[in-house]
Amino acid sequence: MAVPKRKTSKARRNSRKANWKLSPLNLASCKKCGELMMTHHVCKACGSYAGREVIKID
Repeated sequence: MAVPKRKTSKARRNSRKANWKLSPLNLASCKKCGELMMTHHVCKACGSYAGREVIKID
């Protein structure tokens, strides 16, 4: 089996894990009602997706 030739330092190990962070949400305005919504998702305010009504909301 493969065995590491040298010990991995704490700085090298921790710098690999430093790039695991959350990115901000990609929000766009709804074409029908103008509310902010996530892209490629149904609008929670009016229930439309791609210009047509998908979910009936009271």
